[in-house]
Amino acid sequence: QVQVVESGGGFVQPGESLTLSCTASGNSNDMGWYRQAPGSGRELVAEISRLGNTNYDQSKKDRFSISRVNANNTVYLQILALKPDDTAVYYCYANRDGQFYWGPGTRVVVSS
Repeated sequence: QVQVVESGGGFVQPGESLTLSCTASGNSNDMGWYRQAPGSGRELVAEISRLGNTNYDQSKKDRFSISRVNANNTVYLQILALKPDDTAVYYCYANRDGQFYWGPGTRVVVSS
């Protein structure tokens, strides 16, 4: 069993930047971020392998950046120039041996 915990969400104004963090309780293969906006389904933001290979949703490559530190099982999501449409709950996952473990999510609200 892998415990996953996200942090870093909050209320921000349009144009600001934010970095979300996610820590897994043990070593993981792929880790990544999804988000779910109000009234919408969960969608991929970005994911990263243990070797650092990344995969982004094409619409998010310009303002989102994923990185990880394997030594502390942590993945980060930097979001630049936040827009109201970025308002969502951001969920992190860790994949170990084909099993996906999800965190409870961290809420980001972008509003003036």
